[in-house]
Amino acid sequence: MTAVRFQVAALLAVVALCTAMGSSEVLAQKKYDSGASDTEIRIGNIMTYSGPASAYGAIGKAEEAYFNKVNAEGGINGRKIKFISYDDAYSPPKTVEQARKLVESDEVLLVFGSLGTSTNSAIRKYMNEKKVPQLFVASGASKWNDPKQYPWTMGWQPSYASEARIYAKYIMKEKPDGKIAVLYQNDDFGKDYLKGLKDGLSAKASMIVLQEPYDTSEPAIDEHVVKLKASGADVFISITTPKFAAQAIKKAAEINWHPVYIVSNVSASVGGVIEPAGLEISQGILSATYTKDGSDPQWNADDGMKRFYNFLAQYDPKANKLDAGVVFGYAAAQTMVKVLQMCGDDLTRENVMKQAASLKDFEPDTLLPGIKINTAPDNFAPIEQLQMMRFKGRKWELIGDIISSEMDH
Repeated sequence: MTAVRFQVAALLAVVALCTAMGSSEVLAQKKYDSGASDTEIRIGNIMTYSGPASAYGAIGKAEEAYFNKVNAEGGINGRKIKFISYDDAYSPPKTVEQARKLVESDEVLLVFGSLGTSTNSAIRKYMNEKKVPQLFVASGASKWNDPKQYPWTMGWQPSYASEARIYAKYIMKEKPDGKIAVLYQNDDFGKDYLKGLKDGLSAKASMIVLQEPYDTSEPAIDEHVVKLKASGADVFISITTPKFAAQAIKKAAEINWHPVYIVSNVSASVGGVIEPAGLEISQGILSATYTKDGSDPQWNADDGMKRFYNFLAQYDPKANKLDAGVVFGYAAAQTMVKVLQMCGDDLTRENVMKQAASLKDFEPDTLLPGIKINTAPDNFAPIEQLQMMRFKGRKWELIGDIISSEMDH
């Protein structure tokens, strides 16, 4: 009898141990850092809702609307996203202030999609010292792809240098004897493009007859455009943010200058740049893209764009579907949600970066067909493909094939 009692006791002890192990395993499955809990994921964002680059504010609004959609549909693994977005007016000192607020006061899990090259540069060291993900930076500077030195910072869009190299290839093929004039923003954004252009032209860099910088504090850039025309250039590359891009288009038309005209992708928005500048005077302008154009009826039957248009109708009805910033914000937010879904119940900052560096052939609804997001621990450049396009009528027309920038590494 004693032996039976002993066996029963031993069996109960094993059952209890297994139960305990099982429950601790369940508990162990859920891991949280600041900003994450059973019910919530706090995401920080710094956007330029005011100041010289306020046109980009549409990105932050679209991202907020997308997270609202996700929350309305039950959230991510049952958790609702709390999106905390602050304005830095495109001013690096203000960016630093807002980043500290998000990390130290709001205690966000991560900072996502903050806009600007100089602004993100100002907080990169801080974010990496704090080991808080600075994820899917809304800037194409090459510096965001530096996982060894800055393992907590990752870009999202194609790099400016890659885009500029594609323009160099186009010019050498279509206008090999051209004289190039460059207007560029006098900061990291402009200089990155300029370097990429020169690298792409390589031995033919002497085709650049004038490179003219401007500062974002200038109210207008008319004088720079007049100076660039006077250089005798027949190719004009406008490395500008939306406000200045629109000004340059207007001024070139006003002084009757009709070069081969290339505008950087960040200012290729029909609603944000082309329409304000004037559709008639924008005909024939060139750029490169990786997203579908919300103004182009060719995408009306596209499943991804149908989802995008339905999203706008329901969650962001005031948004301008012609604004490339809206298309951008939607795709970036979709990528962020994908990463958080991949995290499961391990919502630690370390796991967020691990999953962000493990994306395989992810295709947000608003990216061009054939363009996929891929990342790896040693490659923090999610999108490395673009396609040339020309403005015609009321929309952009795609030219040629999708070009991978990988061949340029």
